[in-house]
Amino acid sequence: MRRQADTQRFPSFAARLQSAFFMTAAILMAMSRARAQGQQETAAPLSRKEDAQPVRRIVVSIDDRKLALLEDGRVVKIYRVAVGAPGSPSPSGQFKIVHRIPNPNYYAPGVVLPPGPENPLGTRWIGLDLKGFGIHGTNQPGSIGRNASHGCIRMRNSDAEDLFERVRAGDSVELIAEHTETTARLFGGPHPEGPNPHGIKPGLAPGVLDAKASSGATPAPASGTE
Repeated sequence: MRRQADTQRFPSFAARLQSAFFMTAAILMAMSRARAQGQQETAAPLSRKEDAQPVRRIVVSIDDRKLALLEDGRVVKIYRVAVGAPGSPSPSGQFKIVHRIPNPNYYAPGVVLPPGPENPLGTRWIGLDLKGFGIHGTNQPGSIGRNASHGCIRMRNSDAEDLFERVRAGDSVELIAEHTETTARLFGGPHPEGPNPHGIKPGLAPGVLDAKASSGATPAPASGTE
């Protein structure tokens, strides 16, 4: 009885060797699977070209009072906008988007307006790396197409919301004060060297009218405030 009990308490050398073998095999298989999984996770991003983001660019023609969104050099959509009034013209130059704020507060000396129908910024704010300037909605949709803002680029709220979803921080924004080859190509306006027979750059997204057809008659410039 004692010998049988000892045998049960202390397995034979062969049994212990067999147990160690199976434990080692299980550990090696687990390490192999982990290594293979790590290699797949590391390699996956390198092979997924669909993750690459398009190069986005916004171009605003201050003279034409229009904004074009481009992706990889092709026009995605064109919007009518309001630009700076004569006494507070929009700046020109190269800028970048630094933040996007839905339903922004409006701040002025001694005034803070919460989101709502009285907010001059409308429902969206797309801030630029020039302090105090951005692209935003409006509570004065009748001003679109005019020289009417304090310098910002003003859009209808529906257009501002649409653009807001299409752009990201870091995207470039070019504000152009005069007619150039770029504005003539994008918006169909006067070419600096004469008529531009080519109009919009090929690649306009389906369903988006060209700038002339979608804008109708351009209202005469008018000054105003936000």
